[in-house]
Amino acid sequence: MSGLAKWYRYENIPALVGQLAADLARLPEGDARRYFHATYLRTTRAVAQEIDRGGFADGAWLERWDIVFAELYLDALHADLAGDPVSEPWRIAFDTAAERPAMPPLRHVLLGMNAHINYDLPQALVAVISPAEFDDPKLRAGRAADHAHVDEVLLARVGAEDDELSAVTRRSLLDRLLAPLNRAATKRLLTEARAKVWRNAVALDRARRESPGRYATVLAELEALSAARLAELVAPGQVLLKLTRHGFGVVLPDAPAVAPGGPDG
Repeated sequence: MSGLAKWYRYENIPALVGQLAADLARLPEGDARRYFHATYLRTTRAVAQEIDRGGFADGAWLERWDIVFAELYLDALHADLAGDPVSEPWRIAFDTAAERPAMPPLRHVLLGMNAHINYDLPQALVAVISPAEFDDPKLRAGRAADHAHVDEVLLARVGAEDDELSAVTRRSLLDRLLAPLNRAATKRLLTEARAKVWRNAVALDRARRESPGRYATVLAELEALSAARLAELVAPGQVLLKLTRHGFGVVLPDAPAVAPGGPDG
C-alpha cells in the first residue's frame, strides 16, 4: 500500500462505510466523482451484509481485504482533494470527472471501476495474502473462492446500480433501449477483469519475493497498463463496445497463463 495508507486505519467495515458516507457528503453536487463514489459506498454495504450473513468462508479475512482495498481508493480520492499526486489510472479518472462532468454517469463509474479493479485490487490481494498463504494450496483456494464470491455479490448489484444511475440523470432513448445489453455486458466484463486480477496478484507476489525493487518495477508496469486502458475508454465512442472488444482487465507480462488456485484455474 502507498505511504498515504497510514492516514486511514479502519477497525471494521462499518467504520469504513462511515468514512465513505462522509466523503460522499463532502463531494459537491455536480462533481462527477460522486457517481463512482456513491456506487462504491452501496457495494461496500452489500459486501458487509454478505459477511454478516456468513456468505464467505473466512469473513474476517474478507473484511480485512475489503478495508485494505477501499483504503487504496480513499488514499487516491483524499490526495486528489488535497491537490496531491495520485497514480496515473486515478489521475485519468479524476481528470475526466473534472473536465467532462456531463459524460454519461455509467462511463464515470466504469472509469473508477477500471482504475480500482485493475490497479488497486491486485495490490490489495497481495497485502492480505502472504507468500506462505500463496504457497498453501488449500488456503490459497479458499482465498480465491472468497475473492470469486465477491463477484457474485457485485453482479447481483448491477441492475440496482443501473437503476440508481437512471434516477440521477436523464437518459436518451438509445440509452434506454441499450440498458439490458449494457447490464449483461457489465456483468461479463466484471467477471473477466477479476479473473485477470488474480493472475496479476500472483505476478506481484512473485515479484515481492525477489526484491522490493522488482516489486516496484512490476507495480509500475501494472500502473502503465491500467492507465492505457483508461485512456482508451476516455476516447470518444461507446465505452461498453470498447470493453467488449478489448476486455475490461489487463494482464502483466509475468502473470501466469492460469493462476494456480485462482478463479480461472
